[in-house]
Amino acid sequence: MAELARTLASFEDIAHLPEGENTEIVGGAIAFAPRPTLAHGIAQAAISWSVGGPYAFSEEPGGWWIAVEPEVELSRHDVYIPDVAGWRRSRVPTLPDTRPVRVVPDWVCEVSSPSTGRNDRVRKADGYLRGGVAYYWIVDLESRTLEAWEAHDGSWLRIGAWTEDDTACIPPFDAVELRIGRLFPPPPPAPGDGPTKAEAAT
Repeated sequence: MAELARTLASFEDIAHLPEGENTEIVGGAIAFAPRPTLAHGIAQAAISWSVGGPYAFSEEPGGWWIAVEPEVELSRHDVYIPDVAGWRRSRVPTLPDTRPVRVVPDWVCEVSSPSTGRNDRVRKADGYLRGGVAYYWIVDLESRTLEAWEAHDGSWLRIGAWTEDDTACIPPFDAVELRIGRLFPPPPPAPGDGPTKAEAAT
């Protein structure tokens, strides 16, 4: 007996959900994600501020729209909510106020954790490439690193990787220096480094 073809989901299948729900469609499958942790939110805000400050809210270098958690339709069966995304104003003078946004971003950044890392690096990376995203960053909370790729001839070409000790100029935002360590909250103290109960009580 022939196997029945799986019905691929599209935005119409999740349109009834309230805005703010972390529900994506990845390769035609509906994916429900938990709300981000505090560390995730701090990294997300830091990326948005580090990039959006000079590029979205200043005249120099300027030239970008930067958004946090936009709902983006890359194709009929791929609707993603990237942590941070950007569009060049030269290509998109005015962003459409629609749900989902059907203009593919020029740049996307995902904040990755052990629970999302495989999806960010494989399935969503492939979807962003197919959809036409030109630059893809992954900020890894566990390794405290940033990796960046550029689309080239149908594949992701790795630009580089940086640790929290590095300062770098990373395309497409290479007109400014980015201090990687500022993207992460302070690491928890090592055992024995924190204050004792007596010290904490004083």
